[in-house]
Amino acid sequence: MAEPRVVLTGIVMGESVRWHDGKLWFCDWAAGEVIRLDSGEPTVVTRMTGLPFCIDWLPGGELLILDGPGARLLRDGAEHADLSPIDGAHPWNDIAADSRGNAFVNNIGYDFPAGPPAPGLVAVVTPDGKARPVADGLLFPNGMAVTPDDATLIVAESHAARLTAFDIAPDGTLSNRRVWADLPGSAPDGICLDATGAVWYADVPNQHCRRVREGGEVLATIPLPDGAFDCALTDDQQTLYAVTADYTDPQAMFTGHTGRLFEISLAAN
Repeated sequence: MAEPRVVLTGIVMGESVRWHDGKLWFCDWAAGEVIRLDSGEPTVVTRMTGLPFCIDWLPGGELLILDGPGARLLRDGAEHADLSPIDGAHPWNDIAADSRGNAFVNNIGYDFPAGPPAPGLVAVVTPDGKARPVADGLLFPNGMAVTPDDATLIVAESHAARLTAFDIAPDGTLSNRRVWADLPGSAPDGICLDATGAVWYADVPNQHCRRVREGGEVLATIPLPDGAFDCALTDDQQTLYAVTADYTDPQAMFTGHTGRLFEISLAAN
């Protein structure tokens, strides 16, 4: 695979990288922007207030935005679900939708970074906009991914150094919790699945993206110059995109414009 190539600079804090409809999308949390790359140029699709916020799409193409501080899920800009009855006090973090129209959203369970760590949860928002918790006891739930057959939800537990999996029922109920991969020494953040069923995960303190098989076997590691927050694959599986930022100065992460978007060719030389 090729060396990472810088595609975009001047991002404040990039997150929620997605490949959708042939284009790369991501969120710049501190700038409050949802951004799409059009022929390599950034286009601001919409603006948000507060962070975190993350994106995905329903099967019909409607854009979902998880408004973390507002404890709500938006669908094409309108409120789809109120999450505050489940937890209105702590940040809602990441989102992953399945092809049935269920949207899985997670809450980290404490006031990061100031508060003492506490377990978080996953909730499901069904197509009718009703939300309910479906898993708890997760140690900083972060990136999530649904397998293409809608059978499994994989959740990165950043404070537990592992990927955790659940079986998905048609109504979004989760069961059969299990460790998908132990990742000693890691802090998995954003994740994505590849066509073989392996997971790529971004790791902030270890400054890399890593590909692992179920069970934890490491298949590839891509070093990056700063903390890696999230990653996404193109449909043809030939390119991985990753967002990074200088995480050593927390204030600079919100004001410093140290964030970058990298492109990594995975094609065999």
